[in-house]
Amino acid sequence: MSGANNDGSHMDRAGLARWLAGAAGLGAVGTIAGVTVARSMTRRAVIEDPYLNENFETLDGDRSYVVTTPDGVPLAVREVGPADAPLTVVFAHGFCLRMGAFHFQRIRLSEEWGPQVRMIFYDQRGHGRSGDAPPETYTVTQLGMDLETVLQVIAPRGPIVVVGHSMGGMTVLSHARQYPHHYGNRIVGAALISSAAEGVTKSPLGEILNNPALEAVRRAARSAPKLVQRGRNVGRSVIGPILRAASYADWNVSPSVVAFSEKMMLDTPITTMVEFSHALEVHDESAALPTLTKIPTLVVCGDHDLVTPAEYSTKMADVLPESELVIVARSGHLVLLSKPDPINDGLVRLVKRSTPGRFATLSQRWRERILRRD
Repeated sequence: MSGANNDGSHMDRAGLARWLAGAAGLGAVGTIAGVTVARSMTRRAVIEDPYLNENFETLDGDRSYVVTTPDGVPLAVREVGPADAPLTVVFAHGFCLRMGAFHFQRIRLSEEWGPQVRMIFYDQRGHGRSGDAPPETYTVTQLGMDLETVLQVIAPRGPIVVVGHSMGGMTVLSHARQYPHHYGNRIVGAALISSAAEGVTKSPLGEILNNPALEAVRRAARSAPKLVQRGRNVGRSVIGPILRAASYADWNVSPSVVAFSEKMMLDTPITTMVEFSHALEVHDESAALPTLTKIPTLVVCGDHDLVTPAEYSTKMADVLPESELVIVARSGHLVLLSKPDPINDGLVRLVKRSTPGRFATLSQRWRERILRRD
């Protein structure tokens, strides 16, 4: 026997019971989390905000493209810098974010590198301006395949540095496992920011995500996605507060930065949120690490990251002889937004290590030109 919803979707009685039980549990968690968030925002309200008038949507004004994956998903792409630049740097964002998470990298590095680097940013499937996809494709393996599609279409020639934050770092690792022949050939450098080679089941986030209520939401998202999307606050009442709490470790973070990151999370469709949360739990891309030994790498993490704790980054760096490990003090999972300078400086060093010689000379000439102009 089944019950019809107003939108015509169906859920069997047992599934509905699981959904209601899960919703009750999630509601209780949401109440507790809401108090925590309210307290944190009260404390942040008295902070002087250096980014009060910051335009966090700068990427929307950059050259735009749409890359369609082989399974028909449109991926939104933005490009900064000349198409014929000597080097292309490709950025893959993290879970429940979008390409705008690299806002401070886009601003600072375009000034640093000038016309010598083309930067490519894109929204992962199910995130931002990119299209939704069948839930069964929300896997880290598929994200690696999507990255390959972006590279084939947008950067078919020339050297590339790949940069990934959180799930984006896992995307880079997935790509390295599936396409190892690119590394040490066209791909000359890689950065893994707040990421992990294996599932996060042993992290604080993983322990919380291992929640029967969240599993009920995941099952409901597959059997009645429209119903779950209408009740999306239920699923977010578990995942959203966890991500917000794990994002920043310093109370002095700009309230505008916090509001921007929270908007990205809240704009994420619930199916994307619950399906990729499972993918992060079970993924294992440790087999990709030997491939990254061929190239210079940058591994960065905040020292108070609750999603991918610093031990994950340290473990990766230990097996990558050409890696630079940077642990950023008083920083959580969104270190690229809260403490962008160590990230940006590390990426500048990575590009220098990845492209010695000609690029270094051109970059020096560009900086000297800017100094003369000032």
